[in-house]
Amino acid sequence: MARTFRLALAQINLTVGDIPGNTSRMLECLQQARESRADLVAFPELATTGYPPEDLLFKKSFVDANVAAMHEVVAASHGMAVVLGYVHPRGTGVANSAAIGYDGKLIDTYDKIFLPNYGVFDEERYFVKGSACPVYEINGVQVGVNVCEDIWYEMGPSSVQRRAGAELIVNINASPFHAGKSAYRAGSIVGSRAVENGLYVAYLNTVGGQDELVFDGNSMICDPQGELVARGPAFREAMILADIQVDSATQPAPQFEDSSCDADLEAVGSPKVVRVSGYPANRERPPVPSSPAFAEAGETEEIYRALVMGTHDYLVKTGFSKAIVGLSGGIDSALTAVVAADALGPENVLGITMPSRYSSSGSVDDSANLARNLGIEFWEIPIEPAHAAFAEMLEQRFADTTPNVAEENVQARIRGNVLMTVSNKFGWIVLTTGNKSEMAMGYATLYGDMAGGFAVLKDVHKMTVYALSRWRNAHGELFGGSDDVIPTAIIDKPPSAELREDQLDEDSLPPYDILDPVIQAYVEDDRSYAEMLDMGFDAAVVRQVITAVDRNEYKRRQAPPGVKITPRAFGRDRRLPIVNRYRQV
Repeated sequence: MARTFRLALAQINLTVGDIPGNTSRMLECLQQARESRADLVAFPELATTGYPPEDLLFKKSFVDANVAAMHEVVAASHGMAVVLGYVHPRGTGVANSAAIGYDGKLIDTYDKIFLPNYGVFDEERYFVKGSACPVYEINGVQVGVNVCEDIWYEMGPSSVQRRAGAELIVNINASPFHAGKSAYRAGSIVGSRAVENGLYVAYLNTVGGQDELVFDGNSMICDPQGELVARGPAFREAMILADIQVDSATQPAPQFEDSSCDADLEAVGSPKVVRVSGYPANRERPPVPSSPAFAEAGETEEIYRALVMGTHDYLVKTGFSKAIVGLSGGIDSALTAVVAADALGPENVLGITMPSRYSSSGSVDDSANLARNLGIEFWEIPIEPAHAAFAEMLEQRFADTTPNVAEENVQARIRGNVLMTVSNKFGWIVLTTGNKSEMAMGYATLYGDMAGGFAVLKDVHKMTVYALSRWRNAHGELFGGSDDVIPTAIIDKPPSAELREDQLDEDSLPPYDILDPVIQAYVEDDRSYAEMLDMGFDAAVVRQVITAVDRNEYKRRQAPPGVKITPRAFGRDRRLPIVNRYRQV
């Protein structure tokens, strides 16, 4: 007899520390799943607390509140099963766990076994490892539950659970976005585990921004052949409902050539099977309504949407209602303003241009045209009076010296002061406009253009800034706006800080199409000097990049947080000492 198992995946936007709000959202989704007559509803990893809670995990009151929230959600699971991520107190430590409840009662807890401790992850600092891979019989179907990293390994918990009879794996996640990751997850992780083990795999991811991280959603269900049964959208909440024909998951348990398990699984004994009494899986109910097929977006669109969501959630979750962007007439500030307008609405963005004696009339006009196209408020505040006052104040002390970058940076610092004063006056947040290429090379001014509360383009290479600007100019309708909001003059003009006469970025830096690949090789791929020469890069450029990146760690430590969109961003991903005498060149 065919068995149809109805699964609901709640892809929701959670906020770290907002245990009452997260709980309320889960209860809403639980009711929605019940009305859909789901057999099981799943919520993301650490759904009670949000992810990552970091050192909040050392607060007993926080952990206790999260446990109470878990019990509240489980108690509401009348007539169905629920899986939700929470912090599980275990002895003197805590585990990153999934609670399994049914019909209002807590049945069991699964503790995450593979704890990531690389990149942005520090889970071994906080959590103890699990040591069991149970299988749950829910409404006549054998279900294995595991958490995030557990599914990234071929000989992981899923294979143990399959050997114990699992027909469906439910894997709950808080997996951060970077460009290209969603395609890798679908093919190399979720699809591969389904094929290897001959079962269904349901991958549930959270969605939303948390500090520098963005969670993209992209939840999915794969059948035993690795084909997508259902897929959720990227960068927005959704309830993914699917009827799984479990009889098609009756392939033999996998036989691997190497039957050894990872060290993290050595302590796992024979998995227990926990029987959960319930309704038969093939009970009568209306079919699941058809849902749209969410196609995977291209990389440029993914990055743009990540920037919009990361900016929106950082501002909204920290309580800011309006953003300020200093408009220079350049492409970085233009793209920052467009992202802000798409994230918050143009009525909540203020653009301020602050011309000096070195600003071209074109830059002022381009800034005004951009603001007009976006429909944002626009102020012009010339800084020449302040610039002249600074020059007069310092004239005696700087006498008989040659003007250099110090005088140039006075202008950037005046602008930073103007922006922060407006921020302080009205309670709005300043968005800085520097990109990853500039931050890598230290081509930014402390307490000047680095002054602000959030760095939208912090992890975006300059050439990607151009690609994003062109893409957004062609797809305004996706954000309820217009095409061609960034004037062509801004995109086409040579990059310049306009801090001295006829200044261009290329006076100080290699062309960005040459520079960006070298920065990527050194910063993101951790290539050595010798390896980069073998890759064909110019030796002088490689030496310049290595020297500048190493020398400017102190600047980046003082930069505001920004959205992570590459596999290795400055900050949490890349932790190097400021006092550091190691040199490759």
